Amino acid sequence: MKQSTGPTGLQTPLQYLKGVGPRRAALLERKGLSTVGDALFFVPLRHEDRTRLTPLRALQPGQTLTCSGVIVGVSPPPRGRPQVPFTVMLRDESGHATATWFRSPYLERVLKRGQRLVLHGRIDRYRGTITITQPDFEIVESGEDERLHTGRLVPVYSVTEGLTQRPVRALMWRIVEAFAKEVPEILPPAARAGARLVDLSLAVHDAHFPQTEAALAAARRRLAFDDFLLLQLGLAILRSRTTRARGIAMNPPGALVARLRAALPFALTPAQERVWQEIRRDMAAPFPMHRLLQGDVGSGKTVVAALAVLAAVEAGYQAAVMAPTEILAEQHFMTFRQLIEPLGVSVSLLTAALRARERAARRAALATGELQCVVGTHALVQEGVEFRRLGLAVVDEQHRFGVEQRARLRAKGEHPDLLVMTATPIPRTLALTLYGDLDVSVVDQLPPGRKPVVTVARTEGRRAQIYAFLREQIASGRQVYVVYPLVEESEAIDLKAATDMARHLREDVFPDLTVGLLHGRLGFDDKEAIMRRFKAGEIHILVSTTVIEVGIDVPNAAVMLIEHAERFGLSQLHQLRGRVGRGPWKSYCILLTGSHLTEDGERRVAAMVETHDGFRIAEVDLELRGPGEFFGTRQSGLPEFRVADLLRDAPLLEEARRAAAVIVAADPELRDPAHRALRRELLHRWPGKLDLASVG
Repeated sequence: MKQSTGPTGLQTPLQYLKGVGPRRAALLERKGLSTVGDALFFVPLRHEDRTRLTPLRALQPGQTLTCSGVIVGVSPPPRGRPQVPFTVMLRDESGHATATWFRSPYLERVLKRGQRLVLHGRIDRYRGTITITQPDFEIVESGEDERLHTGRLVPVYSVTEGLTQRPVRALMWRIVEAFAKEVPEILPPAARAGARLVDLSLAVHDAHFPQTEAALAAARRRLAFDDFLLLQLGLAILRSRTTRARGIAMNPPGALVARLRAALPFALTPAQERVWQEIRRDMAAPFPMHRLLQGDVGSGKTVVAALAVLAAVEAGYQAAVMAPTEILAEQHFMTFRQLIEPLGVSVSLLTAALRARERAARRAALATGELQCVVGTHALVQEGVEFRRLGLAVVDEQHRFGVEQRARLRAKGEHPDLLVMTATPIPRTLALTLYGDLDVSVVDQLPPGRKPVVTVARTEGRRAQIYAFLREQIASGRQVYVVYPLVEESEAIDLKAATDMARHLREDVFPDLTVGLLHGRLGFDDKEAIMRRFKAGEIHILVSTTVIEVGIDVPNAAVMLIEHAERFGLSQLHQLRGRVGRGPWKSYCILLTGSHLTEDGERRVAAMVETHDGFRIAEVDLELRGPGEFFGTRQSGLPEFRVADLLRDAPLLEEARRAAAVIVAADPELRDPAHRALRRELLHRWPGKLDLASVG
């Protein structure tokens, strides 16, 4: 990550430093390092405590340790048998151990008898022998200055082919010793003292070469705080601008809302009622609404969104509902059409899949205002889509969109209200990160009658019993989903598997029952016809790919059988399970897995069996995948962190959020000279998004 403009020493190109030169500079550029400033903020992946190397004799299976030894034997895999590991035998003063690497043919050229290695990795027992599996390693060259590489907390960097740890560490030592003291402080003294933070130049030094664990912890804390503060400052500035902007005050008499509520076959839950009142107040205020509507699967968010759409339409405005995929957009369209078309409100679908003539006609109806509510994909934010009076933008599963797409939809109107919905429960720290510019409403209550779904994991050997159970359930009047994974890379194969399964169930297993098949390649009308028949009870078993993940509501469906459950993500499994348990009957989710699960696969299946709490499931999902994968935040347009970890550093995020609020309350656009360095760094981390450049 580039370091922002500062004193000239930090701008020095790395290739002009002693011992670098053009070839090594090109390798460093691959890691995003072109200047001294970049290198100073290229923090190590971890530190190894090489004041205490573990003797080989003391290695215990199950631990991750650092040790050292001399190679006394090398055993490459036989030709043509890549599944056999490359093995070396190691010896130190205490005894012997082996190290093994799989699929690493290059090691034959690199590792030789007589070399001394420092290794870091997981200790296992392999065929009765203690072995270090897939360790990171360094070759210790004799005659080198070893004080950098042993006997201290040693930094381990992310390297690339042609760049090994030792020369990188030696280069970083020279850079840190020469330039760390030049790193300018960006925080005002009050903010630094309030959060008990060390100076930035000291933090940069100790993030690389600390004397003690405490110094390393203080350095990491300072750099993580800066990551969080710069994120929260950007969000707070966006938020303060929104609250200062003039918006649309929509406060209609509420006739349409009253008619929908009267037509619903149920009363709103207290949670839905509370959230609807929050939204109604926001819409009536003269500032743009900026609200996140969060709720677990089946909590009834869509009905609340439909109330908001009706309020906007009755006030004389248009509403747009944007979903991340065509399938989700189609499902929302079906739902909104059922809810609001009977009240005389026109609803239409706009996706890239429409024929050009049809798309042009719907765009024209939007531009004239004839179309009151449009549901679509990111096709809604493309050029050429114009609204006559956009008053409300509803964005579903926002974490799959970027910040820019959200902004582009809002730009289609004059400061329209924004309602963001998600059925992916988000731990609070992450909600603050991803949606820090929004007010949060949570529908934290399921409608009455929703029973917990009995969830079990089964392997292939139980298939016959599972089929017997499905037959019993159908005999008692229930219906069944059978879901197949659909992985984009192998869509054709997976689709064939789902098609073959539907045929097998129809012809061989349940010839006396009606089996339907639903998948994403079907046209909209075909999908709708199948869902109508399933809802009417004409189809007993619906075989489907994950197109039924969201928005399908068939109260009579009481069993969800998920094939190859280990191939699904946790939030997807949770969404699928939410399709059953919507009626008064006991409902079941059966996770059918292969017999050899990965460790992550086992944890996902176990989490599903153990809990129904969407927040708990989201936390496990987050631990397994990490925040970047969980949210796709790499695409979200938010600044990336250098050091901060959302899971580990959650309390620090709260502190940074409070500090950002204090700074922005006193100086909303960072015009104060005391905030000049902070503003410069903020513009650097949020390139092109905050438009503070005109300031001061």
